[in-house]
Amino acid sequence: MRLHTTLTAVVFLTLSVSVAATQVPAVTDSIVPSLPPRTPLPAESATGNITRFSFIAYGDTRGRHDGLELQAEHKLVVESMLGTIARGAATPDPIKFVLQSGDAVVDGTISRQLSVSYIPLIDRLTQEGNVPYFLSVGNHDVGSSPDVMDPRRAAGLKNYFATNARLIPPEGSPRRLKGYPTYAFGYGNTFFVAFDSAIPDDSTQFAWVKSQLEGLDRRRYVNVVMFFHHPPFSSGPHGGANIEYQAETIRAKWMPLFRKHHVRLLLTGHEHFFEHWVERYKDGSGQHRIDEIVSGGGGAPLYGYSGEPDLREYVKAGAADGVSMQHLARPSMDPGANAFHYVVVHVDGDKISVEVIGVDWGRGFAPYRTNGVTLADPRP
Repeated sequence: MRLHTTLTAVVFLTLSVSVAATQVPAVTDSIVPSLPPRTPLPAESATGNITRFSFIAYGDTRGRHDGLELQAEHKLVVESMLGTIARGAATPDPIKFVLQSGDAVVDGTISRQLSVSYIPLIDRLTQEGNVPYFLSVGNHDVGSSPDVMDPRRAAGLKNYFATNARLIPPEGSPRRLKGYPTYAFGYGNTFFVAFDSAIPDDSTQFAWVKSQLEGLDRRRYVNVVMFFHHPPFSSGPHGGANIEYQAETIRAKWMPLFRKHHVRLLLTGHEHFFEHWVERYKDGSGQHRIDEIVSGGGGAPLYGYSGEPDLREYVKAGAADGVSMQHLARPSMDPGANAFHYVVVHVDGDKISVEVIGVDWGRGFAPYRTNGVTLADPRP
């Protein structure tokens, strides 16, 4: 009886392993980096006279089956992007690159999730679309801990750097902070900075970003754009009545820096929908605004509106700068009405406008009652 039971168990285990082997891709501890675009982004010095161009921004591409199959919803977004890139190629307003604000996969410490589910789609953008691709890290990529020594962060960073080795500025570049997923680049009249918002209190990172902004030639770089994961203001499950440590710290530490250097646009994710905030302020040079766009519709399960954040203390703290806030575009309470999407940002001199493109059932998505808006107030 005991022998029969043992043999049965062995047969069952063997069958189970055989079935599992046919369903799960082989596990690998190595990552083949994403392919660079066939035409690299030109050196900063070569684009100084460009004042008109476009780029794509989006975030939160993680899928429910990461590590097992290609991200299905992200694929829909990428295929729509490829069509948009192709249509704009022969116009005076071509799309030059793509920015992603984080959460590439569910767990960035698992290399298989990136290799199987994410990297093949990015390769389509860099090869078929022939555009550079820049990823900022999210909490699912490197963990939510603000501790730079957290083991999960170290594992996630290893995979992040391996995945993006041929896409972001190389280690040792003056536009990259050593050991961090924090970097910058300039194109035309616009300067872009990616930083790790999971560790917003990190003094090394903050000092590096500050030095990049302080060293800019603002006669050339009339626009400054930041892209990172955690929004300082949002109305989804990460915002509303809840305020996460990252959002609270960005409000207190980073927003005054952005105001000081007249940053024009913040591109974030984390909330899986679209919304748009405007912060207005004044200084010795006049009235200004910072537009914050939350675009987390890259394929992760969609969220719904949870409620307005309480910004009274924030506005009070910025009273000397005359800070005021406007929630320009709000998400729906129904997650199904918040489409998978991406944003095309059009730059024309110091004029910036955005076009929101929904995919799948979200075609025709119109968060402003139209699908676009110019980031400027009427001149008095």
